[in-house]
Amino acid sequence: MSAAESFYQQAAAVQQPHSHRPVRVICITSGKGGVGKTNVSVNLALALSQQQQKVLLLDADLSLANVDVMLGLQPHYNLSHVIRQERTLEEIILNGPNGIRIVPASSGVKRMGELTPEENAGLVGAFSELDDTVDILLIDTAAGLSDSVVTFSQASNDVMLVVCNEPASITDAYALTKLLSQDYGVDHFQILANRVSNAQEGRELFNKLVRVTDRFLDVTLNFSGFIPEDPQLRKAVQAQRAVLEAFPNSRSAEAFHRLATQIIGRWPRPRGASGYLQFFVERLIDPARLRERPA
Repeated sequence: MSAAESFYQQAAAVQQPHSHRPVRVICITSGKGGVGKTNVSVNLALALSQQQQKVLLLDADLSLANVDVMLGLQPHYNLSHVIRQERTLEEIILNGPNGIRIVPASSGVKRMGELTPEENAGLVGAFSELDDTVDILLIDTAAGLSDSVVTFSQASNDVMLVVCNEPASITDAYALTKLLSQDYGVDHFQILANRVSNAQEGRELFNKLVRVTDRFLDVTLNFSGFIPEDPQLRKAVQAQRAVLEAFPNSRSAEAFHRLATQIIGRWPRPRGASGYLQFFVERLIDPARLRERPA
């Protein structure tokens, strides 16, 4: 059997019903760097795990991977070893605080759309094995308008756009929203206001973005809440710890708990087959190949 045929057999197999509920896949992204996206990803993962969710955090910044750095972890292997079938996904996963699990990336990993059929098959199979052990998959993407951001956004249930109250952040957030909506059909976005002084500033920031998108784009923006500017959050970063672990009573830790509660209790549940984690990987690696089966 060829590698391509093996891939399509796996793709068909994951469409069979599973007993486990659908995995929620959340893509956390931003229009520009420096807005705190990875910090949000790490602390949201911990907040969700503290509410009895089994969380897998995928470091998807394939050129500037830093989730492991933020938590003071030292991976021996990363996603590139899984792609090359040198290690299984379970073998590279890092254990983080409160049971969160982390898939580390590395600099220089070629983008997902360039994988060979052999690598595609191996990656689908690797993620398939995790279906019964994950409730929420968080994707910490690269910043900006790269191809990887597009593919991760398309493949996810929810796209969370992290925005700061700065002109460049707002402008770049609009540019990313425009690209994803007009060229790739992503029309629903969760907006998280980061590094704001209070809820009012967060809502005003959201309204600034809505006024522009309502005028020029056909998209739906939802306000996910805000994360306040917090000196204890900066101290946690310097100590390479999540703020929920280092300063559990801080303002920012409380905000992450509110966000986690909203996601679990208020966001629409994922629809479709319970094997959504595998569907995510199929759509991520190369959506066109699922439509172009080999003869």
